[in-house]
Amino acid sequence: MADRPEELQGDAQWRSAGDRIQTLLDATAAGGEAARDRAEQLVREVVELYGAGLSRILATVGDQADPRIVDRLVADDLVASLLLVHGLHPHDVRRRVSDALDRVRPYLGSHGGDVHLLDIVGDTVQLQFAGSCKSCPSSAVTLELAVEDAIRAAAPEVSSIELVTPEAEIAQGSTVIPAESLLAQVHSRGPSNGGGSAWHQVPDLADLAPGEVGGFSVAGVVVLACRVGDELYAYRDHCPACDGSLAGAALHRPVVGNDPVLRCPRCHAHFDVVHAGAGLDDLANGAQRHLDPIPLLRREGVLSLAVPAEPMGAPA
Repeated sequence: MADRPEELQGDAQWRSAGDRIQTLLDATAAGGEAARDRAEQLVREVVELYGAGLSRILATVGDQADPRIVDRLVADDLVASLLLVHGLHPHDVRRRVSDALDRVRPYLGSHGGDVHLLDIVGDTVQLQFAGSCKSCPSSAVTLELAVEDAIRAAAPEVSSIELVTPEAEIAQGSTVIPAESLLAQVHSRGPSNGGGSAWHQVPDLADLAPGEVGGFSVAGVVVLACRVGDELYAYRDHCPACDGSLAGAALHRPVVGNDPVLRCPRCHAHFDVVHAGAGLDDLANGAQRHLDPIPLLRREGVLSLAVPAEPMGAPA
């Protein structure tokens, strides 16, 4: 199990361009305040120049007969990011948030969940989760990490995300996990907490063949990745049944259903990798075990994992 390379080419380079520019600006401070001011002015001049050029390009493209040209431009993550920086993105915040949710919806469905955009009030997006948020805390946190990341990338002007619990579930006294507590759990593990979840690029996971299971060390965390058909799924390397490693685990054809199951090589416990890693073996008390899912999404064209610093199902 080898660590993934930290430095990548292509999309990975422009994703970190902002950090590199800021580092260079900070370095100019060593030459005094005047040197830093000149460097910042240079950056502003370049940004404004490219902004003016992008504005003219959009105006020219907008005059063309085929409106799909603009849609193709904004579908490119790099172009969309530049348009957002310059305030030139042709779609309003509702459209961008809605499109972002559509992009992660297949991933949510793979974990048995879904999300609905209820409203956008000022700079606050109101969402409602369905599906696995009702039963699996680990999966719920995973879904929210994915959704929050997609919205922040598509609509940086959004300052907060509110999750609304359906009134019918409140009236019935449902055991739904309180939405606010889930986001609080995500935020408590954020970068500001000094060791929370962080996205790491893992393009090599795309090399897994259908039916293959591979182990990877990402930021010091051992991750088990599985490919089922065209879809990839990632879990922490930990069996909740025997408390051991899943190294050597393989996908098996189930007795019932079509989706393959993951079997622990030590205790032979079975897990549904397609649906949030739910345990398939009955326990005496009726409880259900879950693998710890890790968000695995294509961000700006690069496969990335949101690796937590502690088990996602652990108390905050």
